[in-house]
Amino acid sequence: MGKYILLVEDNPDDVKLTLRALARERIANSVQVVSDGVEACEYLFATGKFAGRDIGNKPQVILLDLKMPRMDGLEVLKRIRGDERTQLLPVVVLTTSSEDRDRVESYKLGANSYIRKPVDFVQFADAVKQLGLYWLVMNEAP
Repeated sequence: MGKYILLVEDNPDDVKLTLRALARERIANSVQVVSDGVEACEYLFATGKFAGRDIGNKPQVILLDLKMPRMDGLEVLKRIRGDERTQLLPVVVLTTSSEDRDRVESYKLGANSYIRKPVDFVQFADAVKQLGLYWLVMNEAP
């Protein structure tokens, strides 16, 4: 699958917006989309509907929303950092939350970056471009 992005986002409009921004900025890496924290964990640990998936095929970066049903992004982050197989994966929290406690808790739990989703599409596309440049081109994963 090569270098790919795991997008963990429950809002279909935000998924479309993110995919549109990636395409606009010519980020050609494939994107695996999961709709909540439970699905994210099933994907990362090859369980549930993703049982049998090659767990060695890891995303280059995880874009993680915080506010989701069933399991929120902070719990997903705890599980990622708590498992030897995933603890080094780059995780970028990409959220609309502007609450200080969410930002602080995200970093305490090991987020690599915290980005507040701009409401304006052009700003959002620019943020996605910077993310793509850094995490998919410049950054060398462990």
